[in-house]
Amino acid sequence: MESKKALATTRKVIRCRGFISLFFCILVKKSLLHEITPPCFFGFSSVFMIYQAAAIGRKPGVPLSIEEIEVDPPKAWEVRIKILCTSLCHSDITFWKLTAGPAAIFPRIFGHEAAGVVESVGEYVEEVREGDLVVPVFQENCGECRDCKSTKSNTCTKFGINYRVDMPRDGTSRFRDMNGEIVHNFLRVSSFTEYTVVDITHVVKITSEMPHDKACLLGCGVSTGVGAAFKVSGVEEGSTVAIFGLGTVGLAVAEGARLCKASKIIGVDLNPEKFELGKKFGVTDFINPAECGEQTISQVIKEMTDGGADYCFECIGLASAMEDAFSSSREGWGKTVILGVDKIDQALSLNCYEILRGKSVSGSLFGGIKPKTDIPLLAQKYVDKELHLDDFITHQVNFQDINKAFELLLEGKSLRCIIWMDQ
Repeated sequence: MESKKALATTRKVIRCRGFISLFFCILVKKSLLHEITPPCFFGFSSVFMIYQAAAIGRKPGVPLSIEEIEVDPPKAWEVRIKILCTSLCHSDITFWKLTAGPAAIFPRIFGHEAAGVVESVGEYVEEVREGDLVVPVFQENCGECRDCKSTKSNTCTKFGINYRVDMPRDGTSRFRDMNGEIVHNFLRVSSFTEYTVVDITHVVKITSEMPHDKACLLGCGVSTGVGAAFKVSGVEEGSTVAIFGLGTVGLAVAEGARLCKASKIIGVDLNPEKFELGKKFGVTDFINPAECGEQTISQVIKEMTDGGADYCFECIGLASAMEDAFSSSREGWGKTVILGVDKIDQALSLNCYEILRGKSVSGSLFGGIKPKTDIPLLAQKYVDKELHLDDFITHQVNFQDINKAFELLLEGKSLRCIIWMDQ
């Protein structure tokens, strides 16, 4: 039985050439008999190309296909990661649907929320080593540039304004299909594959105590919402909060506001079922815009908060909702944080007089989170039972059923669906 398993897995074995490579191939096959994957002998694993399964997006909106691919070894400043589990975010859906423009690139390996272990590292990588539990993130964090050293934002300008499709340093991909065709990277992560290669500026080491499925939640949506509450806005104890849109990001804002001890957390959503769910994350009040009658949303919120919410968060991605959020904030100090993204050319119309009277608006990418320092803190908060993450996971599937995760999210039935690579 074990020998059959080894033979079935040899397609995943590293391509080897020459006598020395043949020697390592024998070692690899022996390791497979004992279920030791990935292989790592005497520190040489980083020189090998490996063959693994990946879910490839070939065409816009077409279900992903599970295929065998070649994964290159990590180059200098890069890390090859064995993905343990990954989850599906709305950003994956958005880019998967694109039919035109510079971001509509195929074939591609999507996915950017994941947890994995370091399989091998390239030259100059010192902060992680083989076996470390890590979260790959789309937001770079070099820790060296002026922006990374500043506490004012989570921007990183290590590579300047870099719109390269694949790896950030040289613009090339580490993936090829079995016909030798390049398969492109997605948001510097590409987690819908058994193994991926990520630049060290996008790799975060976390405590080994963190459950893998909860760890992958920290790669995008949850960190964005929680960070927006305690880093971007600085919600204080006793303050009032209004959240427009109770998807994963909006509920994460509620969780962040709960941690900050806000006294009133108002959720605004057209789906009445979101209120019961929201209560698990600290939502105290609920507004369905369809049931406001002749009143506007801002009028209702001002009545509930004695003049307007101290902090408003827009988590939908509609300019009209951003304007409603701004109108709902308190005159004098009300702050509106925009987390959603509307069309690039969509204008936002705000009342200049209200701005003069002290209201403010702030944009936020990734909730102001500096990945290398803040994600380990969030992981530890979960381990210490302070941060609530469990109820974000509504579904779980195995890798072969990854398209089911797409169906669930498109139908509005899931917050986060965990995709397990080895189940």
